[in-house]
Amino acid sequence: MIDRDRRLRRTALQMVGVVVVMGALAWAAVPFYSWFCRVTGFGGATSVAEAASDTVLDETITVRFDASLDRGMPWTFKPVERQMMLKIGETGLAFYEAHNPTDRPVAGQAAYNVAPYAAGGFFEKIDCFCFTEQVLQPGETVLMPVSFYVDPEIVEHREAKYVHEITLSYTFYEIDLPEDTETAALAPGNESLTRTAVQAIDTN
Repeated sequence: MIDRDRRLRRTALQMVGVVVVMGALAWAAVPFYSWFCRVTGFGGATSVAEAASDTVLDETITVRFDASLDRGMPWTFKPVERQMMLKIGETGLAFYEAHNPTDRPVAGQAAYNVAPYAAGGFFEKIDCFCFTEQVLQPGETVLMPVSFYVDPEIVEHREAKYVHEITLSYTFYEIDLPEDTETAALAPGNESLTRTAVQAIDTN
């Protein structure tokens, strides 16, 4: 009977341990997946370019833009333009709109990928809002740019050369606020006033 009780307690502890581990993995899934994709290129992770391409081909490709939010993220988030057609190697500039409808500052970080996966390594970002965390004040709306091009080497790849349409997807998830965010936003002379605050000043 004693041995049986010990086995039951051990089994119960093991089950609790499994639940704790699974909960921790679920909490870390989005940021870890984003990091994993950026490091390995898995899941259509993009590349980062220091400058625009010096080669532009006559062939064109369509780039579609997609947006979503992690569960619990209170923002609204959408692409301003749903798609654009570019020459391969031509620099494109797209914008995403984010809005914080809450009465508190909210910080976010964007995870991203490209579909189809074969095209991910040829999608070169020159600059992107996803490179840094974003903080929106209460009621604030921002336009966030991403500049990019499709590497002309895509036409030489055995799989990617058949790609004529690429989808760039972002998912925003909430992160901890940087220290002193609220204090900095309300400090005299701070130029990072929310759109609501600017409207109120103009009205008065």
